Amino acid sequence: MLRFSRMMELGTAAPKFELPDGAGKRYSLDEIAGSRPLLVAFICNHCPFVKHMAGGLAEFARDYIAKGLAVVAISSNDVESHPQDAPSEMVRFANRYGFSFPYLYDESQQVALAYGAICTPDLFLFDAHRRLAYRGQFDASRPKRDRPPPPGAPALRTDLAVTGADLRAAADAILQNRPVPQEQIASAGCSIKWKPENEPDWA
Repeated sequence: MLRFSRMMELGTAAPKFELPDGAGKRYSLDEIAGSRPLLVAFICNHCPFVKHMAGGLAEFARDYIAKGLAVVAISSNDVESHPQDAPSEMVRFANRYGFSFPYLYDESQQVALAYGAICTPDLFLFDAHRRLAYRGQFDASRPKRDRPPPPGAPALRTDLAVTGADLRAAADAILQNRPVPQEQIASAGCSIKWKPENEPDWA
């Protein structure tokens, strides 16, 4: 089901976490970020919106990790209902797209709840003080879909190349100590697949 980022309030502190990757190695936010700015990307394996930009996300990470940005991806989907998002498949997905950053499994879904994540991809870019500076789309490119967006939803452009332009502009501003524009466009993607007992009112 199509969802749009809830647009967490800018300036919000990054919620801490400690999670395993698909192979079981654990990472904490402190270990990943240190004193660097940080991108937290909620993604999953099966979502066509994620598949559409996964190569671009990998390229973004290679470029910006070299510039001093930390990057982590998190999958919070219920693997009982969506076994294609299981940890073993996360390892394959990361290898397929050449991820150079940790791809972590949020089995309890508590990290997704803490961030207010609702869709895949849902992107949260924090400055070096771990204050939210950008939450929004990777860029304006979207995959082709079998059905149109629901009434009242923004039109989705399916004729654009994946560039990561919006996220790159925000990351450049942070790394150059410039203000990030406050007007930001929500990310669009598949809904996070919640366990029945975890599904929030806003999902």
